Amino acid sequence: MRSGLRYRGRTAAGPLHAAPKVMRCIALLLCLALAPLANAYTPEDGDIVFHTSTSSQSAAVQAATGSRYSHMGMVLLREGRPYVLEAVQPVRYTPLQAWLQRGLEGRYVIKRTTTPLGPADKQRLHAAAAPYIGRPYDLTFEWSDQRIYCSELVWKLYRDAAGIELAPLARLDSFNLQTPAVRSKLRERYGNRIPLAEPVISPAAIFDSPLLMTVAQH
Repeated sequence: MRSGLRYRGRTAAGPLHAAPKVMRCIALLLCLALAPLANAYTPEDGDIVFHTSTSSQSAAVQAATGSRYSHMGMVLLREGRPYVLEAVQPVRYTPLQAWLQRGLEGRYVIKRTTTPLGPADKQRLHAAAAPYIGRPYDLTFEWSDQRIYCSELVWKLYRDAAGIELAPLARLDSFNLQTPAVRSKLRERYGNRIPLAEPVISPAAIFDSPLLMTVAQH
């Protein structure tokens, strides 16, 4: 900071000299905030992460499914580092810590299969994930592989790589489609042609799966 700057009539070397100490305190608090994740949770291939997205469609997803969490992805280790494979625009890998912090208020839940995945299952997850990288996000939630949404990606990877169907599929018309937020998104995405019979898998269905257990949360 330039010596000519003054703070209430005194040079910056006075009260503002404490700034480095403040920054050290902030850094320490951040380290403490992240410490529980580092100490209590060891990421594994196939872990499933949930948070509340800050996207424009999050409120509609929550209202339709009755779930607090509106976005999800899968942890995969790359060169020993944890990433989240997520269906956004486009499907991509995001560093785990950045993904967790991106959710609303930094809240998240991490789940894992109650029956541990074997090494071969984990290898197949990596192989099954590769073709999806770069594919566009599916705004209309169609049950196809050309475009894909978050819970669909995780569900299909588990089915294809490990033979596990994490939760039953549902029809679009089985969700609560009557709230203003949901009706607005339906009009925006479908107009008057809403595919009510379309198979759908929601983050809430996977979150509630009896095949999963919680291994970390904040």
